Amino acid sequence: MFWRIFDRPRVRLISTPTPLEKAVNISRELGIELYIKRDDVMELAFGGNKVRKLEFILGEVLDQGYDTVITRGSYYSNHVRLTAAAACKLGLNVYIVTYPPTSGAELRYQGNMLLNIIFGAEIIHVGGPSEADEKMVELKEKLEEKGFKPYVIPVGGSTPIGVLGYALAAYEIMDQMLKMGKKPRYIIHATGTGTTQAGLILGLKLLGVRGVDVIGVDIEKHEAEHKLVDHIIELANKAANLLGLTEEIVNEGDIDIVREYSFGGYGVAPPELIDFLKEIARKEGLILEPVYTGKAMYALYDLVDKGVIEKGDTVVYIHTGGTPLVFQFADEFLEKEKRIR
Repeated sequence: MFWRIFDRPRVRLISTPTPLEKAVNISRELGIELYIKRDDVMELAFGGNKVRKLEFILGEVLDQGYDTVITRGSYYSNHVRLTAAAACKLGLNVYIVTYPPTSGAELRYQGNMLLNIIFGAEIIHVGGPSEADEKMVELKEKLEEKGFKPYVIPVGGSTPIGVLGYALAAYEIMDQMLKMGKKPRYIIHATGTGTTQAGLILGLKLLGVRGVDVIGVDIEKHEAEHKLVDHIIELANKAANLLGLTEEIVNEGDIDIVREYSFGGYGVAPPELIDFLKEIARKEGLILEPVYTGKAMYALYDLVDKGVIEKGDTVVYIHTGGTPLVFQFADEFLEKEKRIR
């Protein structure tokens, strides 16, 4: 059933597999075997996990003759940046509805926001997520009246079709580990909309892999505890339906989400987290950012410290990208240096 993924419309935006490298210094420090899946190392616009989802979503867009894509996301959105880049590559019109990540957040034309402009996306600013959803519907209707054929992509590419990207990545990871004679005990990553997590769980299920726990680190501080879990289950099972499976193969027992590492919510980056990211960069040469990947790595350290992840365990950490966000947080990274000087 897994191989039916290859029958789905898909546009190739990157070369795969992406690298899987051992984090030698962090492994030594934590007493685990840590391998980093470098989904930040991709050809398209600094890469990131959203590209895998977009390969299948935009495959459908082209297959069904759409000429325009509309999506939404905050100022920090990697999905928005990569949608804009992919649209340029494929000759599609692209409209972005964007909004502050937190109340009163400053609009900085750096990082992802700067790239959106460079890619020539039509950018519409609104106050928040619910207003953005309404604006996308309104925009779709107006474009249709003008003779365009627009396709609306939900925030983060969070659709059953998008799930297929990380179902395929699960195979990629397991194949790379097998070739090294290894099997991970855990796969850990930042989870926001839950699409990446849904894909990994579904992929492992379809491959018949047992004994690998997928840990999603909630970076948004979701208020309703079961809302995200239910969404992941729904996404995974609907994606399975696309492959011809009628029964539900993913249930609540498959979902492992840790919720203590949001640092107060989406886009919140206190000095403690910024200092941690500097330490990671200086001990492993690895660039993480404070919205997604940094919180997932912080969680990994703490889970080892608490004994949830045991010494000697083999762990795959997925670097889901977001490199441009470092530049959107330049002031935060420089704050301590400014005080010292």
